[in-house]
Amino acid sequence: MYKIFIKDKLLVLTNQLEQETDCQVYLLETVNLKQLFTKYFDETIDKAILYHPNKKILLEKFLKKVDVERAGGGRVYNDKGEILFIFRNGRWDLPKGGVEKNEKIEQTAMREVEEETGCKKLTIKDKIAVTYHVFKRNGRFKLKETHWFNMKSTYTGKLAAQLEENIEKVEWIQPNEVTEKLKNSFDNIRLLFEK
Repeated sequence: MYKIFIKDKLLVLTNQLEQETDCQVYLLETVNLKQLFTKYFDETIDKAILYHPNKKILLEKFLKKVDVERAGGGRVYNDKGEILFIFRNGRWDLPKGGVEKNEKIEQTAMREVEEETGCKKLTIKDKIAVTYHVFKRNGRFKLKETHWFNMKSTYTGKLAAQLEENIEKVEWIQPNEVTEKLKNSFDNIRLLFEK
């Protein structure tokens, strides 16, 4: 099963259907994604399921039906165990951004963290997850596929919010404050902190 977020609402991509469901089910093979995404953006639908019986090709088939933008981002920890958060467009978020030409996804994640926060001395520890969300740009729907990494930083210098990316502030957050910050965040960011 894959969770795809559209305007803070859920689209589930699955190969298994439950007996009873509280939402509409669409066949991945025949669905018109533009019409389905429009329903989310018009707020005429809150949740839907896209079904395909073959788990192995489920995601691959979906990705072929939509324009995909790849991105990389980081959940960065410092030596004190604090986590690096950004505040953008009225919500707490983690630093991330799009892949540049000939760039590996790990390079993207590290570059974007540094550009958006000013945090340096980064090392990647491991990959956490891949999240998906649909957005609309220039009248077209696109899927952002974000690859997330656990990172460590020994940087103790001043952090700097990238204002041209609408980032208002950058902060190291104590682990016991994360739950509160996540209340004003995005569902795909909350996924990264699920145990």
